[in-house]
Amino acid sequence: MAAVLTGRRVAILAADGVEQVELVEPRRALEERGARTELVSLREGTIQAMNGDIEPADRFTVDRRVSEAGADDFDALVVPGGTVSPDHLRRDGDAMRFVRGFADGGKPIAAICHGPWALLEAGVAEGRTVTSYPSLRTDLRNAGAVVVDEEVVTDRGVTTSRDPGDLLAFCERIVAEIEHA
Repeated sequence: MAAVLTGRRVAILAADGVEQVELVEPRRALEERGARTELVSLREGTIQAMNGDIEPADRFTVDRRVSEAGADDFDALVVPGGTVSPDHLRRDGDAMRFVRGFADGGKPIAAICHGPWALLEAGVAEGRTVTSYPSLRTDLRNAGAVVVDEEVVTDRGVTTSRDPGDLLAFCERIVAEIEHA
């Protein structure tokens, strides 16, 4: 694979309860293409990933607290899903400031499954066409987003996908979006 993302820095914003495959697969795809990823979270230490929101999976070391990070430190943002992680993130002012910083700077943002909750809370979903896990779609519509049921959607720099079944298309799209940003 060509290292088309060499020199690019990508923040992966996640908290306890992140769906493991939605963190691991995009990170792998980005790093295989040469990007440097950092796990950004609400606190130092590690976060607990989950399989299917129910079964504890691995723990992942946090590289930086979101309160000490800014969008200017990165070229792009990925927000994995799982129900719990995005719910924690959307209640944190520093995390919402971080997400808004990417949108305000016109930098690529990608969110999968329940990750669009963070986009919604940060005011990034309004007016954009997005997709998500089915249970978020009413919330997204109520926030002013146009919601579609497609495996991957990109609208003005924001890429969204529905669930782990869409990871291949999601990963390919975010690599392309970051490469051409």
